[in-house]
Amino acid sequence: QVQLVESGGGLVQTGESLRLSCVVSGLSFSDYNMAWFRQTPGKERESVGFISYTEITHNYARFAEGRFTISRDKARNTMYLQMTHLRPEDTAIYYCAAAKNTAQHFSGWEYWGQGTQVTVSS
Repeated sequence: QVQLVESGGGLVQTGESLRLSCVVSGLSFSDYNMAWFRQTPGKERESVGFISYTEITHNYARFAEGRFTISRDKARNTMYLQMTHLRPEDTAIYYCAAAKNTAQHFSGWEYWGQGTQVTVSS
């Protein structure tokens, strides 16, 4: 059974940092591309960025470039999202996803976590 479990969300103030984790089990972590998405009520789930299974390729949404960093630890079967200089508009539920092939749209990803809430107060 494949499981992706996010953690690390919470309430922070504008300008602060937060690190999210996604622990993966039930699949060969080293063979899967990993991604972070986020969603707010009434909006479609949007890509934050992804990291390839080789760790060579990183891709970030424009709003994430320069502020967010995605990394992965094969030994721990874990992916991370380090977020800095957080803004109120970053408030969302953050989801991790896994797939053999990468995609910008959420429909292209095979496995999902349950999400973790990030709230940034002004």
